[in-house]
Formats: sequence, C-alpha cells, structure tokens
Amino acid sequence: MAYRIAYSKRFENKVRKLTTYLATEWSVQVMDNFFQTLKAKLETLSHQPFIGKPSNRKTNTRSLLITKHNRVFYKVDGQTIKIVNMFDTRINPRKNPY
Repeated sequence: MAYRIAYSKRFENKVRKLTTYLATEWSVQVMDNFFQTLKAKLETLSHQPFIGKPSNRKTNTRSLLITKHNRVFYKVDGQTIKIVNMFDTRINPRKNPY
C-alpha cells in the first residue's frame, strides 16, 4: 500500500524557485527532466518510505537524494510522508538544519 505524501510550504517554494531558475537559465527541457526525476523518486518513496538515509541531527527525519545537487528531507508519520525541505548539496553542510 502506498503512503500519502504531504508537502510543506517550504518545499513547495523551493521547488517553484528551482524550476523557474532551470527554465529561465537552462531550458524548459532541463526543468522538465528535473521535475520528472523528482516525481519518480517521490513515487518510489511513497511505496518504500524507509529507503532514505536517517538524519544525523533530527530524529524521525530521513533524506533521499533526488539529483546529485538536491536532497529531500522527509518524516514518516503513520501512513503519511511529510516532505519538509529540499537542500542543495553544494552548500556548506553545516548550514543544513537536518
């Protein structure tokens, strides 16, 4: 049985900013490829919620690498997966709250 996925406002805003950036600075094709990759990884996550790596800093938080530059952080609560944030892996790791 697939888990339900809920998105935080922070995650939605980061995806919106990233897709806008990719479409304007790179191309619509690059943006579409990223969005399709994100969609596929989240679909896999909905069927296997514990495939992500446990967080070192926050309890009950896990992370899943979407692309080599983006990592999604999420929490599993009952039958719901709450996507809390997306972090750029190129940024200083000490700035990552998760």
